[in-house]
Amino acid sequence: MALVLLLAAGIVALGHFMRVPWAARLNMLGLLYVAVLALHILLPDGHPLRESTGGTAEPWLIVGGLAALALGYRAILRRVRARAQAKQAARAEPSTATAPSGPFTDDELERYARHITLPEIGGAGQRRLKEAKVLVIGAGGLGSPVLFYLGAAGVGRIGVIDDDTVALSNLQRQVIHSDDRQGMPKVFSAQQAIAALNPFVDVLPYNRALTEDIAVELFSDYDLIVDGTDTFETRALVNRAAVAAGRPLLAGAISAWEGQVTLYDPAGGAPCMACIFPEPPAPGLSRTCAETGVIGALPGVIGSMMALEAVKEITHAGEGLRGRMLIHDALTVDTRVMRIARRADCPVCGEV
Repeated sequence: MALVLLLAAGIVALGHFMRVPWAARLNMLGLLYVAVLALHILLPDGHPLRESTGGTAEPWLIVGGLAALALGYRAILRRVRARAQAKQAARAEPSTATAPSGPFTDDELERYARHITLPEIGGAGQRRLKEAKVLVIGAGGLGSPVLFYLGAAGVGRIGVIDDDTVALSNLQRQVIHSDDRQGMPKVFSAQQAIAALNPFVDVLPYNRALTEDIAVELFSDYDLIVDGTDTFETRALVNRAAVAAGRPLLAGAISAWEGQVTLYDPAGGAPCMACIFPEPPAPGLSRTCAETGVIGALPGVIGSMMALEAVKEITHAGEGLRGRMLIHDALTVDTRVMRIARRADCPVCGEV
């Protein structure tokens, strides 16, 4: 029995030294446990391996039962904590510091001074930001910097829709969340982070999945839609709803070391996503970040570009990405912009 305990301690120590996640270490301990039980089931009584691991399976069954109880209790506690945090966030009163519709307060003027100083934005542009309503789809890798920078920029109303909760594996890149908010719905975590950064912003969290039956009506409540999702099916849904609602769609995508940003807007003469990507990619060609991996800073780069383009779109500053797509390769430090055009036969926006 001491041999098995020594092996288990070695797995934990080696995992700590190599910074292996606890989930992986627990999986390895589980495999060791299964192997020990298999020895007691398959080998005859008196076999040296059985004797060296306790001689009988009963103690290991007791250990396994106690471990299962402990893990189940821990899972229940985390779930209860997440529900409590969600209810607390849902009951939270709207911020009383939300900026009035009249002139900027002294605090706002100081907060946004660097924007107002820019001739391309000025007071008029900052007023447009204050009056703007932007919906961000996804509070993950791309949504994190988008939400942070739109909140810091003073966008008056920010909606965020996501049905996921904060997990430890998110924190390598989803910088709007924090370690102590693991298990909390991402939309409430993002709401807390933006409120701590800028109390003059009204954040509306939608803790649910985006579906076809709510998308068009929801999009109609906002001036600009920002898509930070990571599957082709969801992006296609967002594109159809944005076209139907007549709203410009700022879309970003990342994979491994590469990312892209564009503004789809058929009503403004630009193509929609279906003009460029009319068919879903072949199996295996379009995989999520969980499948391919992603360098942690890349969502920050692409998400910040998306936030910048959103600010430009709202304030009418400079030349945006309407009808153009920016492609960034972080591994070779290569960034290029290509022209994209509408298709008259597009099944989504061909009649717009």
